[in-house]
Amino acid sequence: MSSAISEALARAADQISFQQLADAMPQMVWSTQPDGAHDYYNAQWYAFTGAPEGSTDGEGWNGMFHPDDQERAWARWRHSLRTGEPYEIEYRLRHHSGEYRWTLGRALPVRDNDGHIVRWVGTCTDIHEQKQIGQQNEILSRELSHRIKNIFAVVNGLIGLSARQFPDMKSFARQMQARVAALGRAHDYVRPHSEDSARHEGPSTLHALLTELLLPYPALDEGRLTISGDDISVDDRSATPIGLVFHELATNSAKYGALSTPVGTVRLVSSIQDGRIRLSWEELGGPPILQEPDLQGFGTRLTDISVFQQLGGELVRDWRTEGLVVAIDLPAAALSRS
Repeated sequence: MSSAISEALARAADQISFQQLADAMPQMVWSTQPDGAHDYYNAQWYAFTGAPEGSTDGEGWNGMFHPDDQERAWARWRHSLRTGEPYEIEYRLRHHSGEYRWTLGRALPVRDNDGHIVRWVGTCTDIHEQKQIGQQNEILSRELSHRIKNIFAVVNGLIGLSARQFPDMKSFARQMQARVAALGRAHDYVRPHSEDSARHEGPSTLHALLTELLLPYPALDEGRLTISGDDISVDDRSATPIGLVFHELATNSAKYGALSTPVGTVRLVSSIQDGRIRLSWEELGGPPILQEPDLQGFGTRLTDISVFQQLGGELVRDWRTEGLVVAIDLPAAALSRS
């Protein structure tokens, strides 16, 4: 048997093995030539889409996307073909029932020994139910946030009405209204956000963000709560986890720590070095700490998730007798995409 025939048979055997493996997978599997032309879909693709076999080869697959997703999917695919970067995107794919269902599309390049791309292999995963649950949770989150902000507005209005009855208290009332308004602004940062609901305005630096978050605490105006050190740009992606961390620290300090006494102080210092930003929260003058508390609460877990998982940093708590010291170390790139 000639070597050419042997190689052809070997390739055929490999192809059969690949098709059998791909057809056995619960996901839709597809592959393309180096230029992105689709030339293979597994059985799950045809079962999901109901498309005639071969009808989505080449560029025919784009017609399976929801019209609103087609250009976005094409742009992301062209970017991967041009750069060799992994392809990942969520889009709506037409089901054989006629319904458009959310799917997660992913693809990786297959390279030869010289590093040249010889094929792309990808999958489509049905995530429609998970997407709907996420959208429902987002609606509930927005509704809850709307009601909380309404409560702030009602409280502000009540303060204003009371001030009319007691003219001598107008100065105090204005200060209270300013603090309630600051609580409302801080709430925008510490509530959960999706890509659609994330803030796109407001403080653009770390110090400005921290100042706005801590405005509700009189210690800031009194000079007992200070923010100093190096400043850095922050974007809407990092504002929420940073806000959650320092909102939790300030809330606990006002309940149990330095901010719970009229003479307690908090020093918040930031420094940047070698692409890292270090934040120090140091309390003094509060009730003496006799032992390390049991840190099993929701707030502690939320703080750890914000620092470790969302920002890729580290957090260390030092429960000194004279007051809590928290050291946070973060990659500077985690705070700003710019």
